[in-house]
Amino acid sequence: MESMATRFSDADIVATLNRMDVRTGQDKTWTAHRVASIRRVRRIHAFRSAEKDGAWLTMREAAAKLGVTSHVVRRMIQDGILPAEQVVPGAPWQIQAEDLENDDIIKALRQKGRPRHTVSRDQLPMFPDT
Repeated sequence: MESMATRFSDADIVATLNRMDVRTGQDKTWTAHRVASIRRVRRIHAFRSAEKDGAWLTMREAAAKLGVTSHVVRRMIQDGILPAEQVVPGAPWQIQAEDLENDDIIKALRQKGRPRHTVSRDQLPMFPDT
């Protein structure tokens, strides 16, 4: 929770913990109130979105900056084209803003709409002309 609190709001932390099926010590689901309480007890500062410096972007923010959908950004992450990290598995992806200007990213975006896999010369067509 400490590493997530530096980048995510309490609501995002709640969604992540519940999605991962992590329970509280009393075997309850997480709420924003419970997360805030843990932060206060352990003296973990809350994420302040107003102080966000833009160095790290969410998948949605990266998609908006690139002018594509979140699905396209997710696909580039899965394909290893766009570097991204998760604080914990199942947490939202975090993308460094400077990585969006990488040549590989620009090249991948230009190939939009084209097949990602090459077709083998030995492959038979699914619907041959008859």
